Amino acid sequence: MGRLSKRNILWIVPIGIFRVFWYFYGPQKDITDNEYITYVKNYSFENSNKSLESGFANTCKNPYWVYFETQKGQDVVEFKGECPVNNKTEKVNVQFLVDRDMTNVRYGAMLVDNKMLEEADRDKYLVALVSE
Repeated sequence: MGRLSKRNILWIVPIGIFRVFWYFYGPQKDITDNEYITYVKNYSFENSNKSLESGFANTCKNPYWVYFETQKGQDVVEFKGECPVNNKTEKVNVQFLVDRDMTNVRYGAMLVDNKMLEEADRDKYLVALVSE
């Protein structure tokens, strides 16, 4: 009987440690509604009357907005959807970097079908999106 309890402890301790790590470092729920997302959705760039949200909503299908903070503390809002690129519907991810005071939005990375676009192509696409 004494051997059985030692064997149980040898199984319980690693499982407990695994659960603690899973709780703290496992997959997190997406943040889809907060002030940063609202700010980016309502943001419009210079020389444009159109917000980012309306630009994406008029052009893309299945829009999905998510917020996350990088390990360096940068606030990022990411748009995911299916958008026309070169007359073909593609999966698009665009990241927007927001400063802490919410006074400025900068373009971050843009992926089209999981391939990163060059900065010039990204800028051209986003300017066309909000100026149509």
